[in-house]
Amino acid sequence: MDLNKVIIIGRLTADPELRNTSSGTAVANFSVATNRVWKDQSGAKQEQTEFHNVVVWGRQAEVVSQFLKKGATVMIEGRLQTRSWEGKDGQTRRRTEIVAENVQFGPSAGGAAGGGFGNKPAPSGGGGGSSPQWGAKRENEREESVPEIHLEDGGEIDSGDIPF
Repeated sequence: MDLNKVIIIGRLTADPELRNTSSGTAVANFSVATNRVWKDQSGAKQEQTEFHNVVVWGRQAEVVSQFLKKGATVMIEGRLQTRSWEGKDGQTRRRTEIVAENVQFGPSAGGAAGGGFGNKPAPSGGGGGSSPQWGAKRENEREESVPEIHLEDGGEIDSGDIPF
């Protein structure tokens, strides 16, 4: 079985660029930055930023272009695709990008869920409906209690206590 699935959460590095193909289909291109933070062997904090090229098609491209701006948090689900073409200098060029199948807007800068749309979920492409923001409760979803973990002063969590 083969699987080509990508999920990233990051921030836009620039406003999306919207254009239309010769047949009239909308396509938006943008870049998303993701950060990885870890401690090296000496305990020093290390950081690495990756930049991902994203392509979105159809109505979802129009929505992305309308509502997402540089710095916005976004979750992208899609697949990897590498395109090849010959440049004006005769050299073969290659570009690996994420072809988005689902784009979900993250929390707005003001901290409210809904990507700046009040309490409404942010628009999402794909099935024509909308999907809830991270942390937002769906209408038919029941609330579940989350157990609290109380640590003694200076205590640490033992990885053996985690049930997964």
